[in-house]
Formats: sequence, structure tokens, C-alpha cells
Amino acid sequence: MRVVRRYREVTAEFLVSDLPPMMSGHWLMKRTRASAERTWTDPVAALDWLTKHFLDHPPMEREDGKQTYSGLDAKRGYALAVLPVGVDVSWVYYNRSGNLVSLNMVCCPNLHHPELICPLT
Repeated sequence: MRVVRRYREVTAEFLVSDLPPMMSGHWLMKRTRASAERTWTDPVAALDWLTKHFLDHPPMEREDGKQTYSGLDAKRGYALAVLPVGVDVSWVYYNRSGNLVSLNMVCCPNLHHPELICPLT
């Protein structure tokens, strides 16, 4: 009984905390993080937002001039292939100042979490 009670407490805390989820689709559980101005029905419009933020915070460059991460064209191509079928996209990398950048698109309905309800419906 104590374990069940603690599980319920942790679940309630997660829903309103700043703690990121372990699985990207679980962002849909955080109703307070949902926002109509960051919601798109067109994958291209969503990808444009993602690309803008990527370009505003470009990834670090290696000292030897070689590519550190996959290129933007590859990232965009993959995203355009998977977003329309309900697969989340996450771009996580270190930027030029050494900070971690995490850009995420979470699909709703979500292919991998079909039981989760869209927060803005």
C-alpha cells in the first residue's frame, strides 16, 4: 500500500515539475507545458520552428574541422519522414558555447504512446 501511495505521489509531482521525461512522448502528460502557439498540424511548419532554433543555437565544431553531428539536411529529411506518422523527433547536441541543446517535437497522436491524450484537445 505504501509503494502504491508513493507511486501516485511521484506521478502527480512529475505532471507539474520541470523535470523532463525519460521518453519524449511523456511530454504529453505535462498539461501545464502545452501551448497552442507551439502546436502545429503541418509537419513542415513544425520543422521550420525546429530548424530556426537549431540555426539560432548551432552545434559545436570540432577542432579538426570534421563534422561533429549529422548535418541539418539529414536531420530535416528524417524528421519529414517520421513526424507525419506520429514518431517524435529529438535533436540533442552541444552548442558552440558548450551548453547542451535539446530540441523536441512530440507527436499527438503518438505512435509509441497511443494511450496518451493530446493536451490541447
